[in-house]
Amino acid sequence: MTDFQREREALGAWLHRLRRDAGLNGKELAQRLGWAPSKVSRIEHGRQTPTAADLEAWAQACGEPDAAAELSARLQALDSHYVTWRRSLRAGHAPRQRVGMELDRATTVLRVFEPGMVPGLLQTAEYARALFTGLVSLQGTPDDVPQAVEARMERQRVLYHAGHEFHFVLTESALRARLCAADAHRGQLDRLLAVGSLPGVRLGLVPDSAPLPLAPLHSFWIFDDRLVQVETWTAEVNVTEPAEIALYRKVFDRYVAVARYGSAARHLLTSVMAGIAQADEMIDASVPPQLGRDSQ
Repeated sequence: MTDFQREREALGAWLHRLRRDAGLNGKELAQRLGWAPSKVSRIEHGRQTPTAADLEAWAQACGEPDAAAELSARLQALDSHYVTWRRSLRAGHAPRQRVGMELDRATTVLRVFEPGMVPGLLQTAEYARALFTGLVSLQGTPDDVPQAVEARMERQRVLYHAGHEFHFVLTESALRARLCAADAHRGQLDRLLAVGSLPGVRLGLVPDSAPLPLAPLHSFWIFDDRLVQVETWTAEVNVTEPAEIALYRKVFDRYVAVARYGSAARHLLTSVMAGIAQADEMIDASVPPQLGRDSQ
C-alpha cells in the first residue's frame, strides 16, 4: 500500500468515527449533505479523496464544526503525496520549475532514471521548448513556454554547484526518441556529451542490446533516499515511505549494473548520434528538392 492510499484510508476512518459519534448512519449523513450514499461510503473506505469543501460540510453535518481545521490539515498532508497537474500547473509551468529548483538545491545526492526522454536538468532550451509546448497543448495550462524554458535553464545551474552529486541513468530509447526538430535533437545529444564530463555528474546509458533487469515502467527521481518523485500524465506522486524508497533504489541500482559509463557511454552516445544523422540524410534524400524537409 502506498503512502497516499494509507493516509487516504486513515482520513476515511477519521470521518467514519465522526459520523458514528454523531449517531448517524451513512444514508442519514448523505441526506444531510445532499450526496449519494455511495459517495459517503467511498470516502470512508478510502476509495475517493474528499475536497476541502466536502470535509467542512461533513464536520458541520456531524455537529463538529471545530473538526474542520484538523480534517483540512489531514487533507493537505494527503495532497502532498498526490498532486494533480491541473492544480500544480494552474499558474503555468514556470512556477512549478521554481518549486523544483528549491528541491534540487536542498538535495545532496539526486538519482534519476529516465527511459523515455532526456531529463529536465540535462535538456537544452530547444528540447525543453518542444516538450513544454506539447504539454501546454495537452493539459490546457497557461501558455508560459518562454518563461518555463528560462526557469528550467536556471534550474540547471545546480549542476555546477559544489556539494551536489547527480547520477542519471537513461536508456538508449530515451536518446533516440524524436521529441523535437532534427537540429534540436542533435544539439540535445551534443549537450549530453558535454554535461557528462562535469565533476558532479555521473551519466549512465543503457544500450538497447543490454538485457534489462526489469521492465522500464516509468521514470523516477530519488532525492537523498528521502523522497521519490514519479510523474504520470495526470499527477506527480511523492513517495516518502522508507520501504517504498528502498524498492525504487533497488530498481535504480539494477539499471546501474547494466548501464555504460565513461568512454563506453560516450561511444554509445556518438553511435546514436551517427545513426540519427544517417537517418536524417536518408529522409532528406527522399524529399523532392522543391519541397524540402520543412514542407512535409
